[in-house]
Amino acid sequence: MSETAEPTLAPSIVNPLQDSRSIAEDYHNRQVAAVNDHEIRMSVMTAGFAWHSHPESDETFLVIDGELVIEFQDREVVLGKGDMLTVPKGAVHRTRPLGPRSVNLTFEQRDALTTFL
Repeated sequence: MSETAEPTLAPSIVNPLQDSRSIAEDYHNRQVAAVNDHEIRMSVMTAGFAWHSHPESDETFLVIDGELVIEFQDREVVLGKGDMLTVPKGAVHRTRPLGPRSVNLTFEQRDALTTFL
C-alpha cells in the first residue's frame, strides 16, 4: 500500500430483511447501501406506490420477502421471494404487494429522477 493511499473503512453488515421487521408504515423506502454511482434501497410495502417512471435510469427489483406486483400500462408481473426484474428507463410502472406485505431491494442510479403521472 502506498503511503499516500486513503485508509479503508471496515465494511459493516446490513441485513435488510431483519431491519424490515421493525417497520410498521404502509410504505417505507430508504437507502441501505451505495455502490459507485448506484444505490440499493429497501422498500417495505403494505400499500401500493403511484404510477411513475425514471426517465434516465433503469430500476431493478429483488424481492426478499412476500410477493410484489409490478404493473405496467399493458400488463403486470408478479415477483416472488428471490425473483428479480429490471424495469427499463422510461417505462411507466407502479408497484404493490400481493398479500399483506412485501420487502424488496431496488437497485438504481443514485439521485435518479422520478416522474409521477
